[in-house]
Amino acid sequence: MIEDKDEGPAAANDPGEGAVGDLPDEGIALAPDQRLSAIEAELADTRDRLLRALAETENVRRRLQRERDDAQKYAAANFARDLLSAVDNLHRALDAMPESEIKDSKTRSLRDGVAATERELLAAFERHGLRRIDPRGERFDHNFHQAIFEADRPDVPVGTIIEVLQPGYVLHDRLLRPAMVGVAKGGAKAENDGKSAAGNAAA
Repeated sequence: MIEDKDEGPAAANDPGEGAVGDLPDEGIALAPDQRLSAIEAELADTRDRLLRALAETENVRRRLQRERDDAQKYAAANFARDLLSAVDNLHRALDAMPESEIKDSKTRSLRDGVAATERELLAAFERHGLRRIDPRGERFDHNFHQAIFEADRPDVPVGTIIEVLQPGYVLHDRLLRPAMVGVAKGGAKAENDGKSAAGNAAA
């Protein structure tokens, strides 16, 4: 009888011919031109990602700059809006004391003081970019005016503001309060001469 040869652990670890194809080709070096192409591709990808990151960073910087500028530019909007009623009351006080009806010096001094207070307050508004809209005689512009009533005025072009019930205000280029107005609905058709509060606000 022929005895079987003991193959043992050493034989089990022998890869043999059938195991050669299972090993990766990691030991095979790339040709110089292939390595160069791979490096150039990786460099191009890295450059593209870097440019995208820089563009995104610049966009974020510009957006934050705009937000900061707007915050500084319109920071006083709520405060200014709260002061508008005070200015309106000063104007009503002046309307209640027509200069032609003043007979004594005390009343005249009182009126002059109220008028001076109104002028000073409006000047402070102007210094901070807040301008009054008083569009009597101008074309109605829904961006800056709010029509309260319409009235027949045969001698006035249609769409002309014939009365300002309450002046409006613009903070820089942003409407703070529209002017409340009365508009003519009779007469000839108004010419588009561009005369409006929008033009005044943009000036």
